[in-house]
Amino acid sequence: MHGKGKRIAVIGGGAAGMFGAIRLAELLPEAEVIVFEKSKNLLSKVKVSGGGRCNVTHACFEPKELVKFYPRGSKELLSPFFSFQPSNMIYWLLDRGVETHTEEDGRMFPSTNKSQTIIDCFLNEAEKLGVQIKTEYAADLSFLQSYDAVLMTAGSSELVWKDLEEHGVPCVPRVPSLFTFHINDKSLHELSGISVPQAQLEIRDTKIKTNGPMLITHWGLSGPAVLKASAFGALALAEKNYEATVRINWINQNFNDTLDELKDLRESHPKKMCVTFNPYQLSSRLWNWHLQRADLFLKDWANSSNKSLEILAESLVRCDLPMTGKSTFKEEFVTAGGVDLKHVNFQTMEHKLVPNLYFAGEVLNIDAVTGGYNFQAAWTTAWIAAQGIADKLAE
Repeated sequence: MHGKGKRIAVIGGGAAGMFGAIRLAELLPEAEVIVFEKSKNLLSKVKVSGGGRCNVTHACFEPKELVKFYPRGSKELLSPFFSFQPSNMIYWLLDRGVETHTEEDGRMFPSTNKSQTIIDCFLNEAEKLGVQIKTEYAADLSFLQSYDAVLMTAGSSELVWKDLEEHGVPCVPRVPSLFTFHINDKSLHELSGISVPQAQLEIRDTKIKTNGPMLITHWGLSGPAVLKASAFGALALAEKNYEATVRINWINQNFNDTLDELKDLRESHPKKMCVTFNPYQLSSRLWNWHLQRADLFLKDWANSSNKSLEILAESLVRCDLPMTGKSTFKEEFVTAGGVDLKHVNFQTMEHKLVPNLYFAGEVLNIDAVTGGYNFQAAWTTAWIAAQGIADKLAE
């Protein structure tokens, strides 16, 4: 595949755009590949991701498992992940001298723990392969007239989606994903900084249920269980205007077992103060918070009534808290919505209604939970798009 005389525009110089451009230049060495980025800087999201360390992907190497981390796009990504998945990305980086390491939770980072390592790798590859880069250049779909193919990777941008819709590309309405919960409970805010290793969380009157580590903050709740709920519940929570009842099971047990345990405690340790005898591995401040809710803070177990033990069990495993809003999680701003997937051919990433227009990355209605999955979707869709363009131009 040589691509002599062919011109390809890549709109967007982020993760998907740069990776796609590099792959295009590898597949079509004689083609002109030009990246147009509207800001001054390329790969700006790569730079800040993972606290400046760049969480490049996740150590999940089974496509059928991998797709479960995508609230939107899971069905469509299955086949692409069989072509290019996290192991392919790791080897691609390794071939270019970038080693990675895996953390306990499966997130993968460059061994240097610096996002600049990934940026330098991409920029060096692009330069070596002759990819042209034009920054501070706001490109749009008028480019379809003057290029043989356009790869659209413009990320989350209302202006871009509006332009796409005007050019006959249907888009799904956008709502935020990956956010933390505002909880209107001042007594909870005083527990800021406390984490629970394994909580269960559900949003009442929806099907959203998640579990995992959870963190109490000075405005409410954060941590993996909350972020996962925000991703899978992005549409439902937007409809509720981010006002809902969040039910938390702090100890991962059912109500009846918990109540039985508390009654047993009353029998076996009647003279012990409730506050000094914490049978669950909760921080003392959080345990005291539950005791105060049940009016047991200054009592011994002998003086705990059946009613107060029921309230305590309820607080531990069916704790209802009012959600009154949301906050963006660090720099991990992710949007649910974008280019409607039913009009994209996931064998090539070409749009079914607009020929020679290809898509990759966040501009699509694909998003994932935090942990490197959003970047992996960018790498995979860009890889497939580059191959699709190269195959078509080679014809």
